Amino acid sequence: MGMSLSERVRASVAALMHATGESQARIAHVLGVTQGQVSRRQSGVAAWSLGDCDALAAHFGIGALDLVAGPTRACEALPAARRVAPTRRDATDGKAVR
Repeated sequence: MGMSLSERVRASVAALMHATGESQARIAHVLGVTQGQVSRRQSGVAAWSLGDCDALAAHFGIGALDLVAGPTRACEALPAARRVAPTRRDATDGKAVR
């Protein structure tokens, strides 16, 4: 059996945060909630509301249906301008390089 809707939303939010380099604190600011509330939603203790999904989709520049479809679709819909440059590790000292 596949992921539940709530699992897909949590996975999509995590993937979008990773792709854009955004933190839970930034998402909290966008939603007008605390970072702790975002953490509880991401851990599954609390649920993302439909209003949250609308606001998150608008923030990331994707459709709400793309957000709830799962992380692959959400990231495919993410505008290229919203993505951060991938990091790689420098072979000499192990530090992240953009």
